[in-house]
Amino acid sequence: MKGPKGVGRKRRSSPRDVVSWSTLFWCTLFVVINCALFSGFSFYAFRFLFGKTFQPVLVLTWLAPSNKPISPTTISVREVVMFPDQALVFLNNYPRIAHVFTKDDLHCVYFSANDSSRSQPRFNQPPINIDGGDFHNQIVRCPRPPRSLTVSVGLKHNHDVPAVPSYSWDWLAYDALVDRDNTTIVFVKGLNLRRERISNTAKFECVYGWDFRTTRYLLRSDVVSIAQEIVRCKTPLSVLSFPRGPNNTVKVSVRVKGVGAKGILDTIARPAIRPGLANPTHWKEHEMCLCSMVRNQGRFLKEWVMYHAQMGVQRWFLYDNNSDDDTDVVIEWLRRANYNVTRHVWPWIKTQEAGFAHCALRARETCQWVGFIDVDEFFHLPSGLVLHDVLRNQSNYDYVGEIRAWCYSFGPSGLRRVPVQGVTVGYTCRLAAPERHKSIVRPEALNSTLINVVHHFHLRNGYEPVNVDRGVLVINHYKYQVWEVFKEKFYRRVATYVADWREEQNVGSRDRAPGLGTRAVEPWDWSHRFCEVGDTGLRDRVLQSFVDPQSRLLPWQEEDGDRVVQVQQQQKVIKRSVMMMRKIRARRKHRVFL
Repeated sequence: MKGPKGVGRKRRSSPRDVVSWSTLFWCTLFVVINCALFSGFSFYAFRFLFGKTFQPVLVLTWLAPSNKPISPTTISVREVVMFPDQALVFLNNYPRIAHVFTKDDLHCVYFSANDSSRSQPRFNQPPINIDGGDFHNQIVRCPRPPRSLTVSVGLKHNHDVPAVPSYSWDWLAYDALVDRDNTTIVFVKGLNLRRERISNTAKFECVYGWDFRTTRYLLRSDVVSIAQEIVRCKTPLSVLSFPRGPNNTVKVSVRVKGVGAKGILDTIARPAIRPGLANPTHWKEHEMCLCSMVRNQGRFLKEWVMYHAQMGVQRWFLYDNNSDDDTDVVIEWLRRANYNVTRHVWPWIKTQEAGFAHCALRARETCQWVGFIDVDEFFHLPSGLVLHDVLRNQSNYDYVGEIRAWCYSFGPSGLRRVPVQGVTVGYTCRLAAPERHKSIVRPEALNSTLINVVHHFHLRNGYEPVNVDRGVLVINHYKYQVWEVFKEKFYRRVATYVADWREEQNVGSRDRAPGLGTRAVEPWDWSHRFCEVGDTGLRDRVLQSFVDPQSRLLPWQEEDGDRVVQVQQQQKVIKRSVMMMRKIRARRKHRVFL
């Protein structure tokens, strides 16, 4: 017998018992539209009641407390490198911070080397300087810590000081780039290889990794070539394909085989890919460029750049080796005056050969010829030609890879103060015989080892150097200037294989001034030394070609009185604008990496 309908069986659901998705969607849309209309009505009601000037203020207390200025609350330090006289602290500024720090923001904080918590600082000191034009590449220079102490940096308004790895400069891979053939070029310190000699690659290998505290996960690759302080490595495919950013953590180092983990150089070198063509083209944007390493040469740069621009130089690469004068301000002034000058921060001491090799790689893509000279050296063409005439004549010979010009060394020429018209006009007396030579190089002709001894490079097979006749091209080297300038050479020599003048090594070297010894004490007859031949050739050409017919001044010369005040004011404006441009550049990069 059947029971009542629906009893003893499961009841089927009626379509009316379930809300369809379409109904749910339209109900939700109705609610959202009404909320939006209500919000809009409320907003306009507020504007009507309180006026058009009403603007609600949003206070995000968790980001920026109202009683404190808006500034970064944390700072990240990548590593510290210890030099003999100072410590370089490399900031690791992430895009979310995007701040260009100044000396007013930071202080150097010193701790006991055993205080891993950084909770008990011994003392603070202001930074010596802060280098780097953008928030990805800032270097804080701190006084070197006393023995048994270590150093970091912290924000003045925040007591948190990050713990950082510290490395000694005498055992370090400090820079690296991936060349256009996909090999990695590593710049190192501490291997102590012989000058101008190719070393045995079988004794070394390259290692890549993210964490060098253990060797377990390091990638190993063969060394292609090794000479002086430059190592060329085969780059693993996994490294080439790894995404690169401003805080790329992939590092490379060099290991001396046969000594275990102790043979690996400490490293801060992160391979960067240089933009350029895989297949070089014959045409280059610039026919003649200059590379130079400078330190505190700001007051001489205008004359050097302006003169060489008239002689045919189109592009300047300046490697700033720890300047603490107004070099950056002068370079910005020159850029505003439409001179194609760039400043590259190169903090590494006694690495001129490596710096020149690095510059040659940078210039290779845009420069047909590159000259490697110092700021106290000037190309002089006694015949009245310009550099393009010389280069085009030599370019007719495909085998010419380097043009060598003899150097004449000038003395103080009886002066006791810096000549107001510049070195080319002020110094007119020199030694009779030429000393050494400097070179103009075709960068495509350089040997893959990048061996150089500052004065010349090693070339690839098929290329040869040529010596230019002294009646066509020489270099006026204003080597022995007034004592006020010359004594700066005692601070430190920039070349790797040249001893500092304060050391008792190679006292008789041609790099030194005869009879001075190791102390910067001015001889009584200094202003009349090194004067054997009067030479006014370059002076006469400069006065004929550069003097303004109205003011009778040279373009790099400053007038007295009001003109000096104007120049000083202009330099202050440029300095402020340099800082503003750095901040703008930082904000732009911040937006790019967000």
